[in-house]
Amino acid sequence: MLEFENVSKSFWTGTRRKVILDRVSFRIELGKSMGILAPNGTGKTTLINMMAGLEKPDEGHIRRSCRISFPLGFMGGVVSRMSAMENSRYIARMYGLDPDYVEAYCRWLCGLEEYFDQPLGTYSSGMKARFTFALMLALDFDIYLIDEGMPGTTDVEFNRKAGEILEERLRTTTIVIVSHDPRILEKFAHSAAVLKNGQLYMFDTLEEAKQLYDYETQGR
Repeated sequence: MLEFENVSKSFWTGTRRKVILDRVSFRIELGKSMGILAPNGTGKTTLINMMAGLEKPDEGHIRRSCRISFPLGFMGGVVSRMSAMENSRYIARMYGLDPDYVEAYCRWLCGLEEYFDQPLGTYSSGMKARFTFALMLALDFDIYLIDEGMPGTTDVEFNRKAGEILEERLRTTTIVIVSHDPRILEKFAHSAAVLKNGQLYMFDTLEEAKQLYDYETQGR
């Protein structure tokens, strides 16, 4: 379970205080994947980083009683001067997993070939996305956090393999995905919410959430 209790978060932009959350409470139960709709610039990434523990709330409590992934595409847990091989083994030890297994899994899924043994700092953005997504899938979390969908890669074989694995994981794990595009949520979400003016409005279905979201983004 992942629970927010009276959580507030805001930033000073230099001219005004931007409120991301204002005393928000909600709960995500295992087995109930959820999508969150929010326009760009409203705090989607901040919200998902708070779920992962990468950012702290200003007020309130966030409770985690299960294994929660870092956000898809997040590079903060890896070291650019180290190779994908070194990073995969290092992260495996951090999570108490077999380094040989995690390295072999990432090698197979990434398809980076000889680049797997080169520093991440030499990778293109697409190669980095493939590695971080493979690493996230190798670690086997209870809740997977996804910011704006699948990684930005044009590698067809990687997208096919990663997509199949993610669909399989949906049967046994929980996905939380945030996006400005309702179409991205359709493949993953059982229920949905809308982030608006510092509040999170929860709905039983994605269609109900889309009605509020469309009303707000397309004008009254």
